[in-house]
Formats: sequence, structure tokens, C-alpha cells
Amino acid sequence: MATEVAPRNRDWQDLVADKRRECQKQIPHEWTLGDDLLALPLRLLDFDLPRRSGILSELELDITESYTAAQLLVKLASGQVSSLAVTTAFCKRAAIAQQATSCLTETFFLQALDRARFLDEYLAREGRPIGPLHGLPVSLKDSFCVEGVQSTVGYVSFLNKAPATTNSALVTMLLQMGAVLYVKTNVPQTMMTGDSENNIFGRTLNPHNTNLTAGGSSGGEGALVAFRGSILGVGTDIAGSIRIPALCCGVYGFKPTADRVPFGGQVSIALEGLPGLKPCAGPLAHSIADLQLFMKCVVGEGNAWEYDHTAVAAPWNSSPRAISVRNGGLTIGVLAEDKHFPLHPPVKRALEEAVKALNRAGHRIVRIDNQDKDNMSVAYASRIAFQYFTYGPHEDYIGASGEPLVNSVAKRASPMFSGPWPVEQEQEPLKKIHNLHKAHQQVSEVWRQTWVEQKLDVVLAPGAQNTAVAYDTSGWPPYTVLWNLLDYPACIIPFGKASKDLDPGNMETGDAVQADYHSGEVDGAPCAVQVIAPRFQDEKCLWAADIIDQVLRG
Repeated sequence: MATEVAPRNRDWQDLVADKRRECQKQIPHEWTLGDDLLALPLRLLDFDLPRRSGILSELELDITESYTAAQLLVKLASGQVSSLAVTTAFCKRAAIAQQATSCLTETFFLQALDRARFLDEYLAREGRPIGPLHGLPVSLKDSFCVEGVQSTVGYVSFLNKAPATTNSALVTMLLQMGAVLYVKTNVPQTMMTGDSENNIFGRTLNPHNTNLTAGGSSGGEGALVAFRGSILGVGTDIAGSIRIPALCCGVYGFKPTADRVPFGGQVSIALEGLPGLKPCAGPLAHSIADLQLFMKCVVGEGNAWEYDHTAVAAPWNSSPRAISVRNGGLTIGVLAEDKHFPLHPPVKRALEEAVKALNRAGHRIVRIDNQDKDNMSVAYASRIAFQYFTYGPHEDYIGASGEPLVNSVAKRASPMFSGPWPVEQEQEPLKKIHNLHKAHQQVSEVWRQTWVEQKLDVVLAPGAQNTAVAYDTSGWPPYTVLWNLLDYPACIIPFGKASKDLDPGNMETGDAVQADYHSGEVDGAPCAVQVIAPRFQDEKCLWAADIIDQVLRG
């Protein structure tokens, strides 16, 4: 939904201080970490903070560490474990994650525990679960509206806004399916950078290495899921905002085709109605199976349109094996490195190791050229996407409060070093929109032809030119925004880690648009590959991603 901001009437630091005190009060005292534990090491996941803290019982550690979302749902539906026990466990772990990584914005633990008690009583009384997500805690990106809770999306000026009076469409849907909502997660100022930092809630840290970015804009979700403070989270993506945090934090993430998951009713900073890239909502999780679980539940029988007028009435195909697979294996196109956006050594190594493993497993590999020709290049698509982001008027939500820009926003990363504007900047608005649309359609047509002529099932590509990198250096997201421009579904699969021994040396990019590579700095950072399918072939994308994931996991 569009949003209005109250006039500036208080110093921005005072507003932030009040909000931080309010958030601190939401964490029960018995769930707070002592000063000795807050002197944390860089590699939080190796340190095993939840166990060391003593805040979680052995049962709660088991609940949060030993199961997928699908496995927990079986236990919840049968009454083997109560929703109250599961919710308490994830609330505690999320509280610890927040203190260690600043991954949360809003917490509503008491309401979540009340909801869990209601669900347990319902199951005991009716003898059946309330819906397919009965009792499962689900985390949400801050942009989703939850009745009675604020959505500030990283802007101090939004602290003047009252809490939401209605739920986002997806929130209503999740509640009707039995989910328990308990936290909202951190985002960057403007929600348009690869570093989840803002002046209200601070910077989200990567639990793999707190000196590295957690990604953005769904960086709070990425960090929380990686910390296992959430077993299933929901982010949004318009240029890579689900996939970049997923690859930075070593979890699975899925960007669906736009409008398959209800998106309406969120706090939005975009002017609605202008042609351009469409944002979408999608899951972050610990397995492909849980990504599929989310999509099956939400898309379901095609009734998402009943919750959101923008959602398409296309049901989920639970039998994607009906899609032809030639010779018993997949035909996988492999996207070549774009010369303007060179891959860092660990990213290149992970992609080539994945290709070799898939080839050995009997899948057909087709190399896809990616040079400045035939409107095929990553760089050219990036410039079209960037021009969409820059045209039209923009509200000054930052100036409304007087807060400063955070570093990643002030950097103003742009792909325009790679070539000219796709459409002349000085054209009158309707002409520019028309010509941008034509350029966009030409790229879509070239990719359609490539898919058909090469008989591809999916494309395998890097998720970014880098792994998680030092703060404020992520730059432009060329290897994700291409698929937003085409509106293709895309899935991130964690695969391998950066290694100073296997990927030695440094790589200087020489500009502020891309991160430099320093092998010692990113040693141990998660690597990932990206799996892409054509528009509205979301089922095929996740089905093929599952096959590829099984090969890569050996």
C-alpha cells in the first residue's frame, strides 16, 4: 500500500532512542544474554550461542535444530509436540539471534504464545489441525503489515506512523492456514541495497562471519533463518532481495514469478501504477522441500486471488514430473560470466564444480554465451532494470526526518559503467516508457528463443559475482536482477564455501559498483548456485532445483 509520512516534528535521534527502548522491552528479561556472551566471536554458528546461553532447554534446542518445517508440521498436526512448545523454542532462539545479529525489527512474542495456546486448544477440542501450517512459527520481512505492529521499512520518518490496522493479504492467508507469526525482520534503508542497515535498528550481521554482510534487502530474514531462529521466513524480491541474503547466509531462497504469492497490503515506498519490475514475495528456508511446502500452501488450489486482487488464479502443480525430461536427465543451460561483472574465485569454482557434478550425474550441459550481443548480456539487462528504477518522481522519506544516509545507500551503486542508457534519458516520459518496454521485450524474446532452441529445462547461474563480502561493498546485483526483469522464478541453493587455500589471492575491481575480492576476508563464507526456469514455471524450477540439490549434496 502507498504510505504517507507525518510532518517532521522531533529530532530523529529521539525517535530512534524511543523505538529501541520499546523493542528492548519486548524481549523477556530471562531471554537476555549476559555481558560475557555478548563479547561474541566472528563465527557465531560455530560458537553455538543458543546452547551456551542456557536459555533454551534440550527439548527446545532439538525442536529448533533437528527438523525441517515439513517434519515439524507432522508432529504438530498429530499432537506429538505442542504449538506452545515449538513457538516458545523459536521465540527464544529469535531473541538470542536479535541480540547477536540485529536481525529483527518488531517482536510480538506474547501474542505468538497466546496464538499457540489457542491452536493447541483447537487441536485438542476438534481433533484436527486448523490448516496446513497449524502451529508453525513463520517470520516476516518488516514490509508486511501485521495488525497492531509498526512497519517502518528502514525509514526514521515512518516512526511517526501508527501501527497497522489491517493485515497484508499474505499475513491473513498464513493465519488462516494456522501459522504463528512472532517476529518481523530487518531491512536496509530504502530497501534497495545489499546491506541490511538502517538508522533505527542498526546493521544485521551475518552469523557465518559477523564482519561480512548478511545481504539485502531481506537480510534480517537471511540471518534469522541461518541462525535457526526461524524455520520458514518470508521475504520480498525486486532485484535479488530474497536470493542475495540466502546466498550470503547459506540458506535456500526462492523468488517466484510475480503475483503467484499475494503481495498486496504491504508498506511500499514505490509509486504504484508505473510500468517496471514487479516485486514478489517468497520463502527462505533450510531445504528445497520447505520452499515447496510454502509455495504449495500459499498458491494451493489457485485461490490466492481471493486475498489479493493482484494475485493470479493459477493453482500449484504438485506433479511437475509431467514436464518432459530428455533422456532421463535435465538439460541445463549454464550462464557464462559477464565480462563487466567478473566472478570472484570461490563463486567461479563453486559454479564449475556444480557443472562437473551434474555432468557426471548424466545431465546435459549447454553453455550460454553472455556477451554484448543480441540483447543477451547480464550487463545490458542490468542497465534496463536500472533505468526502470530511476525514472519517475520519488518521495524523499529520508529527508522527511533529517536522518543521514547509511553508507550502502550513499554509495548509489549503478551498472551504467558497463554501457550506455538503453533509452535516451531526455525523452518525454511516455516515449521513454514505450521505448523501455520495447527494449525489455527484446531481451525477453532473445531469452525465449534461447530456451526453445537449446531445449533447456533450467538455467544454472551464479547468484552474485561474490559471496558475502565486507560491509557496504556489495554493489549492483546483476546476476539476480536479470531474472526480475524477465520475471523468471529463481532458486538459491547453498553449495560449498569460500577457501583462502582453494581460492587464494586478491581481485581488485577498481570501482565502487562491485566488491573487491580478498581471500582471507571471506574465507569460510557460504557459496551458492542459482537455478532459473521460465515465467510461471515455478513448479519446474523447484522440482529441478531439488534434483540439482541432491546431486550437489552427493
